[in-house]
Amino acid sequence: MHSSSERRDPPAAGASAGLALLLLVPVPSLSTAAASFWWPGTTLGQSVFIAGKLWLAVFPLAWWLKVERGRWSGSPPRRGGFGVAVILGLLIAGAIFGGYAVATHLGWIDPATVAGRAAQTGLNHPSIYVAGAVYWVTLNSLMEEYVWRWFVFRQCEGLAGGPAAVVLSALAFTLHHIVALAGQFSWTITLLGSAGVFTGGAIWSLLYLRYRSIWPCYVSHAIVDLPIFIIGWRLIFGSQGVAS
Repeated sequence: MHSSSERRDPPAAGASAGLALLLLVPVPSLSTAAASFWWPGTTLGQSVFIAGKLWLAVFPLAWWLKVERGRWSGSPPRRGGFGVAVILGLLIAGAIFGGYAVATHLGWIDPATVAGRAAQTGLNHPSIYVAGAVYWVTLNSLMEEYVWRWFVFRQCEGLAGGPAAVVLSALAFTLHHIVALAGQFSWTITLLGSAGVFTGGAIWSLLYLRYRSIWPCYVSHAIVDLPIFIIGWRLIFGSQGVAS
């Protein structure tokens, strides 16, 4: 996903970085809104959501190859970083479980509301939920690192430099998660969850800035996704039995 030159994966050129961000960053928010708010549970909503996913998968690589004239190399983790990634992932996962325990104690999460909204997208069926969880933990987390850390971070770095890019790319990463959380939870949980997403995005951007590979970021991200789906299972199925 970057050049094989001595300075691997240089920042994007500032002149084109803004256009690249404009063409990519709004897409997941729009496609998530289509599936969660505008046309939930419909073929149209799901089609727009899938189209958004395809755009995220194709556009960054096409831009890199055709506009930036880069060469494919798979983002090799030559600088390591996996030990740090695992530790950070476990710490964030622990914070998620702790935050869930506090939110549950305070009555901020209504399992019936979450289960009802999950039913709109078919996630109230255990087999679909498990398949979705496997996809999000293994594949979606990888694609998000490819999009938000490798591509978006580099564009932000080209515009504003590395430290600012950490914040900017984390903000961009958070936008569509706000939409997704608002489709399932109250605004209290949405705001708290979005703060957590921003923190995770900033941490993974720092990992990318330090190690210049998406793979340590991916390992940490996959670890963090696991407690989210464990909690989701408990909210959707725990109090009502397993749906058919």
